[in-house]
Amino acid sequence: MLSGVLRSDRAIAVNIAIMRAFVELRRAASVYGSIEKRLEELERELGEHDEQLSQIFMALRQLISPPGKSKRPVGFRLPDGGD
Repeated sequence: MLSGVLRSDRAIAVNIAIMRAFVELRRAASVYGSIEKRLEELERELGEHDEQLSQIFMALRQLISPPGKSKRPVGFRLPDGGD
């Protein structure tokens, strides 16, 4: 609009610079939008993996934990006084 009012070479150059700045802003906004979308996708994927990894770690902890005390002895035992 500036170049339409002033009709000088300088006004035209300023107008072109302003248009280029807006084009660059639009391009940058679209890049940031795509980055944000990809980050959200990664967060969802990692969220699922975190849950799966925590389940694996829980299973591994159960496997490596020492066994609890058994309530009755293992094996065959004769009752006392069986002579």
